[in-house]
Order: sequence, then C-alpha cells, then structure tokens
Amino acid sequence: MIKVGIIAGEASGDLLGAKLINALQVQSPELQIEGIGGPAMIAAGCNSLFDIERLAVMGLVEPLFRLPDLIKLRFDLYRHFIRNKPDIFIGIDAPDFNLGLELKLRQAGIPVVHYVSPSVWAWRQYRVHKIAKAVDMILTLLPFETDFYQQHHVPVKYVGHPLAEQIPLQPDKILARRALCIDENATYVALLPGSRRQEISYMAEPFLRAAKLMWQERPHLRFLTAHVNEKRYQEFYESYKQYTPDLPIEFFTRRSQDVMAAADAVVVTSGTATLETMLYKKPMLIAYRMSSLTHRIARWCVKAPYAGLPNLLANERIVPELIQQEVSPEAIAKHILNYLDHPEKVEHLQRKFTELHQALRADAAKNAASAILQVLQEKNKNKN
Repeated sequence: MIKVGIIAGEASGDLLGAKLINALQVQSPELQIEGIGGPAMIAAGCNSLFDIERLAVMGLVEPLFRLPDLIKLRFDLYRHFIRNKPDIFIGIDAPDFNLGLELKLRQAGIPVVHYVSPSVWAWRQYRVHKIAKAVDMILTLLPFETDFYQQHHVPVKYVGHPLAEQIPLQPDKILARRALCIDENATYVALLPGSRRQEISYMAEPFLRAAKLMWQERPHLRFLTAHVNEKRYQEFYESYKQYTPDLPIEFFTRRSQDVMAAADAVVVTSGTATLETMLYKKPMLIAYRMSSLTHRIARWCVKAPYAGLPNLLANERIVPELIQQEVSPEAIAKHILNYLDHPEKVEHLQRKFTELHQALRADAAKNAASAILQVLQEKNKNKN
C-alpha cells in the first residue's frame, strides 16, 4: 500500500488531480490518497480532509485578508501529514499555499513532487530558489517552462497537458449543443468570467453589458455561460438580474467544456479556461480585471509578455487581450463581433490552435504518474 498526500487548490487543479489519481491507480493499484481535493478528486478516490473552497483565493492582495485561515489550514495539514506520514506528497498548483507546506514536509523526510509549475518564468523569479529546496521534482504542463528550471538546476519533467488529450482535435459543436439542449442553428457567444468569487465580482458586469451591446446590434445572437459550482452561478445570476435581466442567456453549472464546444465565440477570463477555449478551437477575447493595488504590483513584477496561455504558447499575440482599464463592454463587443463578421480570420486562428493542440498532446497524466512513482522508487532505493 502506497500512501499519497495530495493537495489541489481550485477547480482546474481538482480536474488535474483526478486524472493523476486515475493514472497512479493504473500503475500502482494499492493506493491510499488523502489531502484536499474537489468533487472530481473525491470521486477518483481522494479522502478530502478539508473543503477545497478554502484555497480558492486569487490576486496579490486579496489573500492577505484570508491569511489567518490559510495559515491555520496549512498548519493543520502539516500536523496531519507528520502524524500520518505519506510515502510521497504531491502539491497540485496553488504554489503560494503548497510550496511552504512542501518545504516543511520535505525537510521532514517526505519525498515531494509539485505538479504544475508556478509562473516563475513570468514573475517573482526568485521563487525558484524556494522551489529547489521544496521539491524532489517539478512537473510542467507547458513545454516552454522546462528551460527555466534546467537553468536553475531544478529536477523537472515536461509531461504535456491533460486537457490536450481529453479534448478532441476536432470538437463537435452540434453534439455539444444537443447535450446542452440548445438551438443547433443559432449563433452563440459564451461568457466565462472565471471560477473564483473575485473574478465574478470583477468580470460579470463588463461581460454582461458587452453581451447586451452585441444583442442590441445583432438581435439574433444568443449567449451561454457556465460556472464551476452553485455559488459562482448565484453570484453571476445576481449580476445578470441587476444589469441585463432581459438578455437571452442560458445558464449552466459544471458544463464549461460543453459550453465552449457549443459556442461560436468566447469571452473568457485569463487562466486555464483560455487554454481550454483554444483546444476547442474557438475564437476568443481574453479579459481580466483585478484590484487596483494588485494590478500596480503585477505591472511591476510580471515579466511575461502576454496574459493568455494561447499567446504564451504561440509566443505572439494571436488572440486579443484586454487588461484592467482596457476592459469595457464596448471593447469586448467590438472584438467578438469582428470574429463573427470575418470567418476567414476564425479559420486562420483555428489552424494555429490545432498546431498548438498537437504540440501539447503527450499523455500527461500517465507521464506524471510515472515520474511520481520514479521519484518514490529512487527515494526508497537510497534509503536501502
């Protein structure tokens, strides 16, 4: 029996964790897995000790208000894993929370693997020194990340991105619409404002007001939105009632990929959702707002040339990005209508997305599971 400690910090990490658990179980069926996971990880066999929502916090400043709870949670987890030592610990994303815990657990003799690289190549690059002390190996989802770690002598393995295997190279829009029970022939724009509460609070109003502008100009347009859970749905629905109660929009919960596949164009907040939208070959606009203080700090710290993963992977601005003050209903509507009016631009973009999709297909969960078990095997060998 192999005991695995594991912590994921939000919805995207929950999905990655579930696929990883399944891959680990294939290669090593006798597993006991516990830590923090969401619905997908729990269904895969993880005993979640705490609610994953306690880790769903974004930004540079906002976590400060949650600091006492986060410190207590990390201490409680550390105490649990010291009393019930796992054979290996896996931190999935959530670097600001996980790395501190990983460092302490590794110092206590527990092998540590961190799955999903923090954006150290983009900002706060000094964190690589802490990562080097905190992990036995880091697993990256994106090919351009490995060079940075190799330069700093951190054991690293590129495993590919699980979503690239999950999502077909040629998604079926009609099939997705039938699954959602929506009009197969209508033109739909998807509004995907994010999975965190703060993202909904910053993005719901401009997304909805942009949709209303598009609808007023093109009355045939219809809209879709999807949310990670009932809490996010209710928060977005309150904004809908306040700003655009007459907008023709279909609401879905836990159906974001179906909504992406069904849409003709997507308005999306930065993050993993931009990658998913790319893999579904949908023309997109990336829009992101945060608190003024967080934005000022980010402008000073961030070294990445782009906010969206499609642009970072392509190393060029292949899709438009609106950040902070650039985010307005008018600007959002203009970009989306431009896509709808120029199908040749959409076709060119889809060809580029397909190239990037193929580059990310590497059987990520299987590769990650193999790397984790290899770390464990080498640690056991050294003990003997």
